Amino acid sequence: MKILALDSSGLAASVAVAENDTLIAEYTVQYKKTHSQTLLPMLEEIRNMVELDLSTVDAIAVAAGPGSFTGLRIGSATAKGLAFALEKPIVPVPTLDGLAYQMYGTDALVCPIMDARRSQVYTGLYEFTDHGNGVAHDYDMRVIKEACAVSFDEIAEELNRIGRKTVFVGDGIPVFRERMAEVMRTPYILAPAHRNRQSAACIAVLGGVYYRQGRAVSGAAHVPEYLRLSQAERERNEEQARQAENNRGTQARPTQKAQRTLYRRMTPKDVPVISRLEEEAFSMPWSADDFLEMIGKADARYYVAERDGQILGGCGVLMIAGEGNITNVVVASEARNQGIGTAMLTYLLEEGRKEGLTAFTLEVRVSNAAAIHVYEKLGFVSEGVRPGFYEKPREDALILWKR
Repeated sequence: MKILALDSSGLAASVAVAENDTLIAEYTVQYKKTHSQTLLPMLEEIRNMVELDLSTVDAIAVAAGPGSFTGLRIGSATAKGLAFALEKPIVPVPTLDGLAYQMYGTDALVCPIMDARRSQVYTGLYEFTDHGNGVAHDYDMRVIKEACAVSFDEIAEELNRIGRKTVFVGDGIPVFRERMAEVMRTPYILAPAHRNRQSAACIAVLGGVYYRQGRAVSGAAHVPEYLRLSQAERERNEEQARQAENNRGTQARPTQKAQRTLYRRMTPKDVPVISRLEEEAFSMPWSADDFLEMIGKADARYYVAERDGQILGGCGVLMIAGEGNITNVVVASEARNQGIGTAMLTYLLEEGRKEGLTAFTLEVRVSNAAAIHVYEKLGFVSEGVRPGFYEKPREDALILWKR
């Protein structure tokens, strides 16, 4: 069995090929480039170096999240493109599973920690147990705590309560190293540099295990798994309440519609406002860093609606193989029901066609009737459902396309 693996869920970008019990190749880079610039060239380099015929691959394993919102989308889009082109299944491997697998065979608890910003981590707990079949070095990896997004102090408190030696692995180590020394009361060690970041080799090997367990999905069915912070949602709700109080009595301004609305490319100066609008509107908002990363990409276009110097909304599209994946649409609460969202999306579609895009797709909560109505007016039609795609609350997503 031959597995091609991709991991762009964190700071490192990694591609690997494994066949049966042999790691044929791995290419990992963590240096000043975005994953959209590195992932496919790395794959091409491996393909040439080992004379890989992609048609001989049995499945494509991909780090499925949690992790960097943008990184996960890039990895997912790459895996889906390969899956469609090669007619192969995708094996989604949870990012934390892949990190924990770096410590295969340890007798310590394994605690992956990925920096989730806002003083929190994506984390979980794992242990390795003897498979019990008499074969040396044959272990099962058991999940003790499912993937979650919490403060480091919260996971440290749980580890202190369990009281077992723990090994930490992941890009959260340098961020929380000092805090570990302050709050950890149970013995712990830090994974060394060659084993403390995401590795496509681990995704490939673990992907093979999951493939044999029947956990592969079609390219159409695969979606990355995003975790969002419960604390962030509480902060969003508090901010919504403050904003509602500030805007009380100002929802209808008689001269507002007479003013001209400008639609233009998003700039770094716009990002703090757009990020705030996302937090006010959504339970799974993009951060300012997410937007800053995207607006600098050659294959992404982000726009804002501006009136009289005030940012009223924003939207964006990621361009992949002649198709546009609309990633964000947000309108300020005081500017809703004025046609801003429709006009902003119309502008995005027109600009996308100028870039050569021939189709556009997006996901929307099945309960968001207002947004679905807008999309249908613009010619989008439903072509499927992603079960349980959204969190907080958990809900299915409609997959809409405009071809």
